[in-house]
Amino acid sequence: MGIREGLLALLASGPSHGYQLKVDFEAATGDAWSLNVGQVYSTLQRLERDELVEVDNADDEGRIAYRLTAAGREELADWLARPVPRKVSNRDEVSMKLLLAIAGGSGDPRRIVAIQRQSTMGDLQDYTHLRTRTEPDDIAWNLHLDRLAIRSEAELRWLDRVERRLEERPPPEPRDARHDGESVDRGGPRPTTTTTPGTAPTEDHR
Repeated sequence: MGIREGLLALLASGPSHGYQLKVDFEAATGDAWSLNVGQVYSTLQRLERDELVEVDNADDEGRIAYRLTAAGREELADWLARPVPRKVSNRDEVSMKLLLAIAGGSGDPRRIVAIQRQSTMGDLQDYTHLRTRTEPDDIAWNLHLDRLAIRSEAELRWLDRVERRLEERPPPEPRDARHDGESVDRGGPRPTTTTTPGTAPTEDHR
């Protein structure tokens, strides 16, 4: 999602000018996404160029209002109907830190888990506290807090899973013992096998 889609969604309820759209956008997103008015007006100009909005009129203070065109409503409906693809990041920092510590023996992965768990639990407590101070009818902010809390809860469950996997894994094999099964003398000549038609294979020890 970009500012473009956000403005189209807000204009669906009726014409509005740039500054009001900025205020409405921030309120609708629970103040999780702040805009400057320049971003709003530059986006409106691009939407007008693409014939997705058009100038409606100017208010008493001379501010120009915009309204959706039929093409704009179609664009908005198409965006709302499209699922949002979820791309799992392969470079999440917590995961990378744990994987590298395990692979290189550079740190205790259990300590990393403990430190991250403490931090994530602190975040979850903050979100829970903010919920108690939020009015029930402030749906935007409540939904935002719900999402943050659920993400923290999911990370805590994952950290528990990491800890269990670390407990279940076999102890690492000592480096010097990894090649014990390969103690064959590699320097001497190897027997070769030759086969004569109609006879059994014989070994040539030359």
